[in-house]
Amino acid sequence: MLETFPNPAPARDYVIHMRIPEFTCLCPKTGQPDFATLTLDYVAERRCVELKSLKLYIGSYRSQGAYHEAVTNRILDDLVAAVSPRFMRLVASFYVRGGIFTTVVAEHRKRGWKPSCALPLPVTEGETPARA
Repeated sequence: MLETFPNPAPARDYVIHMRIPEFTCLCPKTGQPDFATLTLDYVAERRCVELKSLKLYIGSYRSQGAYHEAVTNRILDDLVAAVSPRFMRLVASFYVRGGIFTTVVAEHRKRGWKPSCALPLPVTEGETPARA
């Protein structure tokens, strides 16, 4: 279960950036483990995600079979449901399997939200800078 805490600065748009390098789930076809680095960026509204609960939540996928696209969108949906952010982006960069690297990007924007100014999102090695 994802736990949250009150946003300490709800009047300000600021980016919370998390890099989660040890995500693991199982390939639904072969049962072999799939490994990924998850990068989470969000602008909180009233709630922020508590890190220990996020760690336990992410760890719960280790024994679950899931396609890359499905698991990325499910994680984003669960995080959005927990914290109701102004903006959230989840990038799942899966390690090579069968000679193919897969990266899935899923994004949520609160209806009507526009950042007060351009918010540069942190760049992960090898990526192009993005803006919210």
